[in-house]
Amino acid sequence: MSGQFRIGNLRDEPARDCLLDLNNRNAGATSLLTPERFALLIDLAGVALCVPPAAGLLLAFEDTDDYDGGHFLWFRSQFDRFLYIDRIVIAENCRRHGLARMLYDEVFERARRLGHSRIVCEVNLEPPNPISDHFHAALGFQEVGRATINDGAKTVRYLAAHL
Repeated sequence: MSGQFRIGNLRDEPARDCLLDLNNRNAGATSLLTPERFALLIDLAGVALCVPPAAGLLLAFEDTDDYDGGHFLWFRSQFDRFLYIDRIVIAENCRRHGLARMLYDEVFERARRLGHSRIVCEVNLEPPNPISDHFHAALGFQEVGRATINDGAKTVRYLAAHL
């Protein structure tokens, strides 16, 4: 069913406000963003994708990007030549249609073209996110570390997939 969707460039997307709303409705899995911070992340991201008009978004940063996210900085201290998936959000009414897989396939292809040796991300361990765990395992991601944040309210697993 993903054939009815296409990947667009988030930098050129006129529905950015809808995508910011989508992100913020899912802030428990990602993080809450102001319009200014959202615009900055899009500008800084090595890869800024969307499924227009507001079905999904993905932001990823190259190891050399000027990004200050704590999880990204952990990966930077551990690895060279990676593409870090900071956030992926799919609209609830568009889930189970292959959009996340479509976006990840594009990220894997871009990472190869850019000469990266791995793709990295983090997934919630506490609170648990079993759908994301299964999705990432199916794509070959393996745990490379953990972190507890927000005064112990959230624990994440750091994951990496080798290209």
